[in-house]
Amino acid sequence: MHRFHLSRARAIITFFALTLAALLAVPANAAPGTLDRIRERGVVHLGYRVSSVPFSYVLPDGQVVGYAHAFALGIVEAIRKHLGLAHLGIELVPITSQNRFLLIDGGSIDLECGSTTHNREREQFASFSSTFFIAGTRMMVRTDSPIRGFKDLGAVRVVTTAGTTSEQLLRRLNNQQPEPAIIISAGDHHDAFLALQAGRATAFVMDDALLYGERAKAHTPQQWRITGEPQSFEAYACMLKRNDDAFKAVVDQAITKMMRSGEAESLYAKWFTQAIPPHGINLEFPLSDTMRTLFRKPNDRPLD
Repeated sequence: MHRFHLSRARAIITFFALTLAALLAVPANAAPGTLDRIRERGVVHLGYRVSSVPFSYVLPDGQVVGYAHAFALGIVEAIRKHLGLAHLGIELVPITSQNRFLLIDGGSIDLECGSTTHNREREQFASFSSTFFIAGTRMMVRTDSPIRGFKDLGAVRVVTTAGTTSEQLLRRLNNQQPEPAIIISAGDHHDAFLALQAGRATAFVMDDALLYGERAKAHTPQQWRITGEPQSFEAYACMLKRNDDAFKAVVDQAITKMMRSGEAESLYAKWFTQAIPPHGINLEFPLSDTMRTLFRKPNDRPLD
């Protein structure tokens, strides 16, 4: 009898130990996931950039537009279909380079498609979709400036946008200069370009597509020149909460469909090779072979 009770006790202990182990093995994001929250409230909280022309920016009438924003809207429609909803609302939330990771991690936004670079370091804080754009880090100067490349930036004032990979790169390059530049960190791309226009900086370092976007907004775009060999290449992707695999699968499938159907290439032509609002300026930034390859073979790999 004693032996029976002892054996039974061991069995009970083993059962509870296995049950506890199984519970601990369940991923923390299993309940509730982003898709569950979206289904429950019937709304997607979508982060957007205020001045990242031509990716995500606001027109004078308050409308959010752009190449990346078009991807975001396509993803929202894919989410609606995946969840079997007749209607899915969108709540637009403005973000900055400095607060975007906090907003994703805290659940204030479900998805952000703008000009966010996907690199391995950032995978500690968020997950990233398939890449929708590849940019190179260059600089913008006045057309008559003697500056041609990054080696010419010694002992001058250089502006960039705070909280970006371009700022990190610029500071690393600056440490290698015999005469370091004076680096100014602006709150957003618009403020950085204002500093350049006002003469508070000699060069504006940022991803080339964003520089072309700021140049297009200038009163006289011909006064500004994008120059320098790219010092790095950046993979832009939509950002979502870390380790939410079910949500990421829906997002990636939507982007892949847009790319392979030809829709992504049409969006590129619209935002990079044609006149865009609000001033009807053409960025004249043709589709590269790198982008053509990306459209044929979508992937979610960072470039670093």
